[in-house]
Amino acid sequence: MSGHIHILGICGTFMGGIALLARELGFRVTGSDANVYPPMSTQLEAAGIELMEGYAAAHLQPAPDMVVVGNAMSRGNSAIEYLLNAGLPYTSGPQWLAEHVLHGKWVLAVSGTHGKTTTSSLLAWILDQAGLAPGFLIGGVPANFGQSARGTAGNFFVVEADEYDTAFFDKRSKFVHYRPRTLAINNLEFDHADIFPDLAAIQRQFHHLVRCVPGDGLVIHPLGVPAIDETLAMGCWTPVQSFTLAGNADWSASLLAADGSHFEVRDPAGATAQISWHFLGRHNVENALVALAAARHVGVSLAQAAQSVCQFLGVKRRLELLGEIAGVAVYDDFAHHPTAIATTLQGLRASTAGRLIAVVEPRSNTMRIGEHRDSLVQCTRDADKVYWFQPPGMEWSLDAVVAASAAPAVIASDVRDLARQVAKEARPGDRVVIMSNGGFGGIHQILLDELTAVNS
Repeated sequence: MSGHIHILGICGTFMGGIALLARELGFRVTGSDANVYPPMSTQLEAAGIELMEGYAAAHLQPAPDMVVVGNAMSRGNSAIEYLLNAGLPYTSGPQWLAEHVLHGKWVLAVSGTHGKTTTSSLLAWILDQAGLAPGFLIGGVPANFGQSARGTAGNFFVVEADEYDTAFFDKRSKFVHYRPRTLAINNLEFDHADIFPDLAAIQRQFHHLVRCVPGDGLVIHPLGVPAIDETLAMGCWTPVQSFTLAGNADWSASLLAADGSHFEVRDPAGATAQISWHFLGRHNVENALVALAAARHVGVSLAQAAQSVCQFLGVKRRLELLGEIAGVAVYDDFAHHPTAIATTLQGLRASTAGRLIAVVEPRSNTMRIGEHRDSLVQCTRDADKVYWFQPPGMEWSLDAVVAASAAPAVIASDVRDLARQVAKEARPGDRVVIMSNGGFGGIHQILLDELTAVNS
């Protein structure tokens, strides 16, 4: 293929993945973003992709053959207004992906409120180790691959299937474009309050997704989750398989270690396999069950898949150990929802002999507008101490969360001061987990430096 495409919003993980896939296909790729920064900028520039800072109309002159518009772009943006006035051809990232990459492939889509990135990374790794050479597009960087996207000449493609809207001109969820043959729904809770008024609106989008799965496909879902059961009851024309850690499901797991680092899986035929890995928490065991079930649908045996699970290295920013200084272990976790915060802390609690210190920035759009404020009180109950960061511009105060906290909790509004407080508090044997779905003002390195200074 050839031609020139320009991507607006290129440094987001999804749109950056689109850029890499387009480059692999032979397109000339350029792109603009408000902030051009590593690691995505480094990855893109290494692939020969020209990056431009800001959204100037001049970036679209001379006119590219196609403009691919990221979902962060809105009317009023100078580049959007220019492309509309100039009559330039444009499309969305999901639509471009569907037409140029996914068409004719067996698509395995991993959806749900939590666990999409880890599960899709693990599934791609299992298929890769089985010799199926899958392509993939994932909202993170799997350590086993070192890149968030790759194409393939083979039959299989793994995609992280996000329910966020597609573009300013297409308000359907991104995943509706993917037409999966294998669909995993990890879980389903209310999120993205900036675009969805309630859970029912999200369920409607998942129903649209289920409608696209063929009759000889497969839908994989957790046992006994009312929001998912209600969605499937709207109409499902595809075989389903369930999974659980407790109950009678098609796929089940029994914990052999309380922290989830060792467990046994049972498949629908009654075969079993034991898995030992360095990941923690019941949620990660569930992620493994989903990946194993999806891999079985394309013919990978439980025994072979389980072996690959044991070799999985994880995903950057998913409980990633950043360093250990003077006996204090510091982790980074991409926490975007109270349930994600709670499950991560539960997993750490089960394997931590020392204290567990949580440093939390409630940064997601849903948390910033206060939608989850009641849930935030309970989600840190497994921590021994919680440091809450009050981000600038947040529409409500964290005072009530701190006052009702089961664990000792404090609020900070300055990142450097917060890092100093944590460094002075931490002692050998403690685990500190930094939880945010953003850069958190660079607190990760600041805290490591402060810990070094305190202990030097």
